Amino acid sequence: MSEKLQKVLARAGHGSRRQLETLISAGRISVNGKVATLGDRIDSSAEVRIDGHQVAIASEEEVICRVLMYNKPEGELCSRKDPEGRPTVFDRLPRLKQGRWVAVGRLDINTSGLLLFTTDGELANRLMHPSHQVVREYQVRVFGEVPEAMVQSLRKGVQLEDGPASFNTIKRTGGEGINQWFAVTLAEGRNREVRRLWESQGVKVSRLIRTQYGKMELDRKLPQGGWKELQKVDVNYLRAMVGLKEETRSMLDERAEAKDNPYVRAARIRRAVKRDRARESTQTQGRRARKPT
Repeated sequence: MSEKLQKVLARAGHGSRRQLETLISAGRISVNGKVATLGDRIDSSAEVRIDGHQVAIASEEEVICRVLMYNKPEGELCSRKDPEGRPTVFDRLPRLKQGRWVAVGRLDINTSGLLLFTTDGELANRLMHPSHQVVREYQVRVFGEVPEAMVQSLRKGVQLEDGPASFNTIKRTGGEGINQWFAVTLAEGRNREVRRLWESQGVKVSRLIRTQYGKMELDRKLPQGGWKELQKVDVNYLRAMVGLKEETRSMLDERAEAKDNPYVRAARIRRAVKRDRARESTQTQGRRARKPT
């Protein structure tokens, strides 16, 4: 059964559907030796190349949708490489045998907190798309006076350079003097939108942390720069939220099953015994070397 080229590549983790459509339009993807065009459909037997490099494709049944939760620190970029050599969010992620991690949205270099990555570009595309109205929550520390009239204005909406914008909710959460904390939510992810909304009122954001994506909350036990893979139930919460089919498998489940496999256990025991013997041999040789003659 054939499927749209960008859908197959997105599912296999070669980028979001939007990114892949851009590559197709630029003539950077070929199918069976011919430059691909938007609307092309392929099956699992097709030979697909991106920038001349052959890439793996797989059927829907073969691909396991994986999702990582990452606690982004300030100072990291949400790009794969930086010409200036600055650290990126991809530097710390686990390596994949095939495909790649696709970031669900972006956070600017001075923003920290929750960032999701997935191997399924279609999932990433839908979670980012404004039509699905996925709510993001942020903790914001602002520098400046914030009267109630300003809060009401940000709630009702203000005009930005790329159109009207507003916070879904805005709530004071603490702070003293002109340093105050607010919890705010948005259902879209325009570039630097939280900062620009506050700046439209003449107030400077001094700290910005994303704490929630939909109902997925940042794990407080996760250190900055740390990641964890989500359980199948959480993966399926995200998939259901944007109308994708349930994932029936999980890499976490498969790893657990492998640990319980008697052949895997036996191999692990053999490796442990081999290490212990090597360590004992080294210690014995050391004692002999120290023994006076």
